[in-house]
Amino acid sequence: MRPSKLVSALLLATLITAAAASAQDSAPTLSTPAPKPSTLNQAPVPAARVNAAAAEVDALAKSIIATGVPGMSVAVIQGDRTVLAKGYGRTGGRSGERIDADTVFRVASLSKGFAGTLTGVLVERGELRWDMPLSQQLPTFQLADAIGSANLTVRDVLAHRMGLKYHTFDRDLEGDTPYPLLAAKLDKAPLQCTPGECFGYQNVAFSLIGDVVFAVTGDFYTRQVEQRLFAPLGMENATFGREGLESSARWARPHVRSSRGWIAVRPKENYYRVPPAAGVNASINDMAIWASAQLGHRPDVLSEALLVDLHAPLVRTPDQLSGSPWRRERVRDAHYATGWRFFDYSGEPLVYHAGAVQGYRAMIGILPQRDVAIVVLWNNESALPSGLMPTFLDRVLELAPQSWVDLRQGR
Repeated sequence: MRPSKLVSALLLATLITAAAASAQDSAPTLSTPAPKPSTLNQAPVPAARVNAAAAEVDALAKSIIATGVPGMSVAVIQGDRTVLAKGYGRTGGRSGERIDADTVFRVASLSKGFAGTLTGVLVERGELRWDMPLSQQLPTFQLADAIGSANLTVRDVLAHRMGLKYHTFDRDLEGDTPYPLLAAKLDKAPLQCTPGECFGYQNVAFSLIGDVVFAVTGDFYTRQVEQRLFAPLGMENATFGREGLESSARWARPHVRSSRGWIAVRPKENYYRVPPAAGVNASINDMAIWASAQLGHRPDVLSEALLVDLHAPLVRTPDQLSGSPWRRERVRDAHYATGWRFFDYSGEPLVYHAGAVQGYRAMIGILPQRDVAIVVLWNNESALPSGLMPTFLDRVLELAPQSWVDLRQGR
């Protein structure tokens, strides 16, 4: 297939979607039978324990900022109650505003959870099917294995089961190549397995779901998320794209390291060009609402059956068992679900995702059986804030204490 044919087929749905508007995997894994997902809220945690864990996270966050980390925000959620929603440090703007719970950050690959959830809403309403072949809505789509790609489904896209090598065309995206041109080259991209049979984390190919949404609704992906998720949930500061971020009343500037320490820079546009993969901006108050909804406390928007389906593990990702100390120590098994990761965290089901783009990091951890969640957003590339989530999880689950935030290592 010639790339020019796919460009013409995708151009309207992709260029405009991108205008309206990061990952960390590295090894192929076979799709294998996975454990059944947990149902929601089976073993809630006493409020006093959650309050104590939130207080410890609050104190640690203050200590992290004291090391010189520019800024961050944290939310702890129990059921429909926001236990903690707080900002720390400063935005990095000229006036040096303090970060508060309404300060907007990029959430990077946490955006994938919104893509999976929107698609699930469309499936529940009969506008899509999980097993719908991708080619049914994108008839000129094709990978190097034409027969295998013809069998790829909507679910395969959202579970990164497309057979592509990890991060296909991410470097080109970072080099400012437009998304439609990259999508058009997928038929030439190297495969690591038969499409549909293994995991390979994607940003460009994952964002084909935006084109599918456009095809079935006649509306842009970003507007569908705004109308079907942001607005009904009350996520008032959530937006898409760099323009959305910079037009926020208060937003956290990204920071990178330099010989002079942390310096604020302008947000890069590249990953905003793939809105389903990495296009969302939100405040910690917004993300607290999102986490509570994922725990099942907004059935008017997201049904429990839908959430259990979205969080169900689909394909093993054993590369997630290494890397950070808390993964090596706590994560016994790891899968990808539908826009979410699914971990066995010391025997406890954990629905999780992380995100990273230049100058921003983000994490969300949800314990569906325990009815609690934590979200951490930060406007820099320090590793210290990443220890807040496992610290909270350990306290809630009453696991043996570990020092996941080592302040002696500095910022």
